[in-house]
Amino acid sequence: MPKIYPRPKLVIFDCDGVLIDSEPVFNAVLVQNLARHGLRLKPEQSQLTFTGLAMTELARMASQMGAVLPQNWITEVYDEAYALLRKGVPLIPGVLAVIRRLDEENIPCCIVSNGSEEKMQVTLGPHGLWDRFHPNAMFSAHTLKVAKPDPEIVLTAAAHFDVQARDCVVIEDSATGARGAARAGMQCFGYVATTQETALLAEGAEIFHHMKDLPRLLGLS
Repeated sequence: MPKIYPRPKLVIFDCDGVLIDSEPVFNAVLVQNLARHGLRLKPEQSQLTFTGLAMTELARMASQMGAVLPQNWITEVYDEAYALLRKGVPLIPGVLAVIRRLDEENIPCCIVSNGSEEKMQVTLGPHGLWDRFHPNAMFSAHTLKVAKPDPEIVLTAAAHFDVQARDCVVIEDSATGARGAARAGMQCFGYVATTQETALLAEGAEIFHHMKDLPRLLGLS
């Protein structure tokens, strides 16, 4: 019999890879950019190593792996990524239906991302989700100056909605985000489409593969 979890009082969504299918585009830009700076990685290596990291941490790791990065590297990568992302990126299938269901059930939801607000505006804007979440239900590591896996970023979101950590559910696709949720004392559901299931399981996430299954896990069926 499928496991059913208690109905949450707040649902916290990651952005890239959970709401919007932007990670393949960003990863492709990253692979090409790092190759120019002396670090050659296969796309799957890059995805496994860097998915979910804040850009400052990503830059630190890439440098340790042999990349020689200019001082303005983060701006450089974002400029290259935005040029492609502005052409349009699809939503994760079924996620709009989940958000609508949460609204019907009067369960608040928000976005907590290690990405910048500018990036979220580029990717979410065409789908109406920028206006839906910004500014009162969107929490960016770039703005708050704290990033996953530091639990402070999701705890800040919970405090904003006056919800205890134990009553929150976090939806993540990266081990970094799942680790932050665990450190905050929050239940995490790990969405597995292109990411490694093993890494999410190791951080204590409950795995699901299709957004249509999420309402049941949230106790809404």
